[in-house]
Amino acid sequence: MNYAEFYKQSVEDPQTFWAKQAELIDWHQPYTQVLDYSNPPFARWFVDGQTNLCFNAVDRWVDKQGDQPALITVSTETNTEKVYSFRELQREVQRMAAVMQSLGVGKGDRVLIYMPMIAEAAFAMLACARIGAIHSVVFGGFASNSLATRITDARPTLIISVDAGSRGGKRVPYKPLLDAAIAMSPHKPQRVLLVDRGLVAMDWVAGRDVDYAAARGQNMEAHVPVTWLESNEASYILYTSGTTGHPKGVQRDVGGYAVALASSMQHIYCGRAGETYFSTSDIGWVVGHSYIVYGPLIAGMATIMYEGLPVAPDAGIWWSIVEKYKVTRMFTAPTAVRVLKKYPTEFMHQYDLSSLKTLYLAGEPLDETTSHWISSELGVPVIDNYWQTETGWPILTIAKGVEDLPTKLGSPGIPVYGYKIKILNETSGEICGANEKGVVVIEGPLPPGCMQTVYGDDSRFVKTYWNNFRTEQVYSTFDWGIRDADGYYFILGRTDDVINVAGHRLGTREIEESISSHGNVAEVAVVGVEDKLKGQVAVAFVILKNANPVATAEGKLAMEKEIMAVVDKHLGALARPARVHFVALLPKTRSGKLLRRSLQAICEGRDPGELTTIEDPASLDQIRAVLQG
Repeated sequence: MNYAEFYKQSVEDPQTFWAKQAELIDWHQPYTQVLDYSNPPFARWFVDGQTNLCFNAVDRWVDKQGDQPALITVSTETNTEKVYSFRELQREVQRMAAVMQSLGVGKGDRVLIYMPMIAEAAFAMLACARIGAIHSVVFGGFASNSLATRITDARPTLIISVDAGSRGGKRVPYKPLLDAAIAMSPHKPQRVLLVDRGLVAMDWVAGRDVDYAAARGQNMEAHVPVTWLESNEASYILYTSGTTGHPKGVQRDVGGYAVALASSMQHIYCGRAGETYFSTSDIGWVVGHSYIVYGPLIAGMATIMYEGLPVAPDAGIWWSIVEKYKVTRMFTAPTAVRVLKKYPTEFMHQYDLSSLKTLYLAGEPLDETTSHWISSELGVPVIDNYWQTETGWPILTIAKGVEDLPTKLGSPGIPVYGYKIKILNETSGEICGANEKGVVVIEGPLPPGCMQTVYGDDSRFVKTYWNNFRTEQVYSTFDWGIRDADGYYFILGRTDDVINVAGHRLGTREIEESISSHGNVAEVAVVGVEDKLKGQVAVAFVILKNANPVATAEGKLAMEKEIMAVVDKHLGALARPARVHFVALLPKTRSGKLLRRSLQAICEGRDPGELTTIEDPASLDQIRAVLQG
């Protein structure tokens, strides 16, 4: 079957198509209905079927290849490496699950995981899946305020964390950030389970904090059976930035997610049991969920968790891992490749990379120069793919496991099977013609593996994603795109107030709210500006209540650093603006709406567009002068 036929069946006869894909995982109890779409836009996949993510990722491989590598952890920060076989991984997951149960965690309870890229983080995720608890992983780079909002929303029974992480040799204490977040949140977890890595000293809270090493020691022989879950029960919550300051909890199911990942590992990533998969992402992001922890293991592959920088101890570190562990499939972001491109290619070519068959890139648009350079140097195909936290697996790519279709530079590819994609005119809602810019949307039902809803808020799910066009109910990606005459799609950036910094989505409203908390800030606007290395960076424009402190160049620099420090404290360094500019006016319409797109256009040297509704044209002149000065 060629890809066109494969895709056609997926969208015209999803019942038959996804029943076939469902054969790629193990079911404890068969489903009675492939798809229930009686209450759009809510889709229920594999109704009444019972399965378990941990069983499919770990247990089912123990008899087949129990002594083969499953989880490989490499840390250049602590100079440690460890390989866990499927059998050893099963034991560690059961120990973690037993510890969780001893601390009161049961089916349906939330467990918040705030950890760096260490083995215990994977144990925790898989243990939650094993016992039917719902995990919510929070990226270790987030500061207390961001962590607190997630604690408040998820209301976890248990939080699992560490003494510290490390980046570039610098210790990053997690425990003080966590303690501050718990203090900020009205919800207090019953217990906090801590992995003490011995990196920094910790202040233990009596009666609440539990030492993982001691608890594990009491459960070395634990046998924790799998809790079988109905396909549509929740597996995890992963928070993503929204257009308001309150992040959205993307809720994922069990069965549909397992099937989507198993299918994608075969048809998109061409993974085979016994091979090794290396994704350089972090478990705090969706790529870490889908293609570090669950996807490769469900496919019976060894998966690598890497803690460290791509250029330390030198720019050959990733390639040394590829050689040592005979990596066949590798997944990273264009930003990382652009960083590596600055270093001599000798760092790459000193290693035997003959095992590597394909490099996959996602997270932000892939430029032609970067794609050509890495493909030429590695001598392997480079496959771009486009997707979101909300979808959990690719929307656009080239599914080489079905048919070896050509790629196009600058394009992530064509619609992935199961996704009915259109480009609509933002104003009229009409379908755009070839090469006509519009909003990329998906017709319902979303395929298996995509978000079920916004955690605890079905109405927000409908309002945010499905009610953006008067003409029809479709899922909006909030991304601009075009489709060329050959059916290939090109992504052109966000339509909303979310920016993409090195593959990490950040809400400009969250950054604005953080900056606004500074005592001398009267107004602020944050926009995403194109950046050659990171894709986009945040740039802030601030009106001060008292402008005297920025009357001199030294004063401006001091105030800029002060405001950046506020963002660091609230949201973490990831959200820190690249620049903070001080102005007396912000461009607004006569009705008071900020002209963010005009601000962005001026920052990028583009025409700000139609400005007949602007209240004061001098505000844009001032912005230009500040940027030039």
